[in-house]
Amino acid sequence: MNEERRTLAWHETLELHELTAFQSIGLMKLKIGMKRITDTELRGIYQRTIRDLEENLTELLQFYPSAAGQAQRDEDEMREDNPFYAGDLLAMSKTLVRNYGIAVTEAATPQLRRTFLNHMTKAVRGHERIFNYMYSRGLYPAYDLGKMLQNDVNLARRAISIRDE
Repeated sequence: MNEERRTLAWHETLELHELTAFQSIGLMKLKIGMKRITDTELRGIYQRTIRDLEENLTELLQFYPSAAGQAQRDEDEMREDNPFYAGDLLAMSKTLVRNYGIAVTEAATPQLRRTFLNHMTKAVRGHERIFNYMYSRGLYPAYDLGKMLQNDVNLARRAISIRDE
């Protein structure tokens, strides 16, 4: 890769967005769940995973100034938890669609394949519902890459700042 490039390509920017959003939501869930973990070994695994995700996000955030379509914006404070829960549902539904897509290609039994396809269709509809909810409320500005990337930065910073104990 040419090290002189100052702007990420569009496809790189979109992958950066997906990874940042997914890990930010996951980090928040881990930190919230940490309070309930009593097993010492599992707690240690959670703590290491939290540190790893914080490091990942900190490194990924360094690329945002070079992201295609990125504009400098003031950081918006999240006034409620709805964006977190909506983003979590969006990530889960997207992952569910992907997992069923893989499962369909692995199914040799016709009845199981039909079941997987029916479930995948429901998952696609569920993804559409949560996307439309988020889009209509400005939580997922899918057609404004600059706003979408700024949302990622805000979410990642919020996830990193949550105390895990």
